[in-house]
Amino acid sequence: MAAISNLYIDQGTDFNVTIDVTNTDGSVLNLSNYTAVSQIRKTYGSSTVSATFATSIAAAQGQVTLTLTDTQTSGLTAGRYVYDLNITSAAGVTTRVVEGQVVLTPGVTR
Repeated sequence: MAAISNLYIDQGTDFNVTIDVTNTDGSVLNLSNYTAVSQIRKTYGSSTVSATFATSIAAAQGQVTLTLTDTQTSGLTAGRYVYDLNITSAAGVTTRVVEGQVVLTPGVTR
């Protein structure tokens, strides 16, 4: 079962967050030969992707960093969204690591 973690993003700014991926016993999961994908959608049932996070993996540390640029966050309408992060092993096994809401707060400075 995926962990639940809500994200708070300021519209018009760069955003990044690092997710620690662990085994069920709490030890670091070595992410060598894994890929990661993470998307934001307005609702779970939305067919349209609102934004796709750039992902970078620090394999030995078991970390995935999710990044959005200021241009991407500017292009989103302030409000609530949902997201998740899936990792896929070299054997093709996909696991949802984390999921939750994204709260995009509006910006004033342009």
